[in-house]
Amino acid sequence: MASGNGVMTDQADRQKQAVAVAAAALVENGMVVGLGTGSTAAYMIEVLGQRWAEGLRFVGIPTSERSAEQARALGIELVTFATHPVIDLAIDGADEVERGTLDLIKGLGGALFREKIVAAAAKRFVVVADASKLVDHLGTRTAVPVEVTPFGWERTAYQIEALGATTVPRRDRTGSFFVTDGGNYILDSNFGVMDDPPRVARELREVVGVVESGFFIGRTSEVLIAGADGVTRMVRS
Repeated sequence: MASGNGVMTDQADRQKQAVAVAAAALVENGMVVGLGTGSTAAYMIEVLGQRWAEGLRFVGIPTSERSAEQARALGIELVTFATHPVIDLAIDGADEVERGTLDLIKGLGGALFREKIVAAAAKRFVVVADASKLVDHLGTRTAVPVEVTPFGWERTAYQIEALGATTVPRRDRTGSFFVTDGGNYILDSNFGVMDDPPRVARELREVVGVVESGFFIGRTSEVLIAGADGVTRMVRS
């Protein structure tokens, strides 16, 4: 018999798979598609691989080397911004989704900089998540990942902490600094529950040494939420 945690994990996986199928159904022939990063996005890419095998034709721009490797293995054609500067549809996950605004915290997968470039280039940015990611205020359940340059990262951390956060350098499984695809570090910055995330995002942009933050403010077109009763579509209020 599965343990309680095992049952919960299986249920979460089924919900992620359900929302991945719903998101992949949005892709049409001839589209340029932004391929997100993370566990739910990985399910979505898997479904797109199945649709590719059935004859759907589109091109993808991945947000990470991990997603690129998965897409290539499935035979999906990948392109770059050099030939396709505008994306028709980008699909990605999120670590927190704020009700009403649909503003996000992203980056626990470490690809936040590339994810934001892809989201900014997309005519339509669709987020896929399970119901546990919905919050009333950003910062409720996760810190804000902040990508920073390796040079002077200690000084950058000091400046971020001056804004009211506690920062922890992200480590990999060996205990070394986690290094992004862009060669940078990530400081997981805990601001607590925030009343004004746009202000915090603006303040972070002013810190020298910050490459990008995990705040995605005003970018989301819609969110597909997977729950026990199926997939729910949310749009900005």
